[in-house]
Amino acid sequence: MGNGELESRSLVDLALDRLSRQILSGDIDPGERLVEEQLTRRLGISRAPLREALRLLAQQGLVEHIPRRGVRVATLSDDDVRELYEVRDVLERHAVGSIRPGADLSGLHAALEVMSKATEAGDRLAIADAHRRFHVEVVALGGNRQLCTLYESVLVRLQLYMAVNLRREAEVAEPSDGVHRHEHLLAAVAQGDPKSIIAALNGHGARTYLT
Repeated sequence: MGNGELESRSLVDLALDRLSRQILSGDIDPGERLVEEQLTRRLGISRAPLREALRLLAQQGLVEHIPRRGVRVATLSDDDVRELYEVRDVLERHAVGSIRPGADLSGLHAALEVMSKATEAGDRLAIADAHRRFHVEVVALGGNRQLCTLYESVLVRLQLYMAVNLRREAEVAEPSDGVHRHEHLLAAVAQGDPKSIIAALNGHGARTYLT
């Protein structure tokens, strides 16, 4: 890969990171149009890497291409959200049933440490990202990589749904609540009993993302 390709790739990654953070933090509202001319100026990049970043965001389900109207931040209906939660639950239960005693829990410990630091800093987006990472690490212990990839894509879309509620969630919940819930889930995974893990997952609350 030549220097030009590397530079173009890094610009795509820059745009992807900046836009995904703004969407998942709630800075850009669901349904809001993303105007290429404004974004190229704001990000300081040309249209080619921006369009590639938007294509990747569409693959993640974070933006939608609307015929003759351009690109907008994805919206989720109540049915979409209900169905995503159902898919999440099915994938979790399948993966948990495959976790074996003595599994390597270092990924869970690392995610929990990141979560604790983000909570101390009061960084809502970093907290949500850490929660997603923790759950992906739990599902990864099931050993099915394709399932894990699908599961993370579902969580990203649910995080988009929860983005508009991040501030409200921060107002009504103690910051340490999420850390304690995940410590309980980690203890259940360490026991290696699928029923205990499912019970801990259920204890998170069926319709919250910050779980």
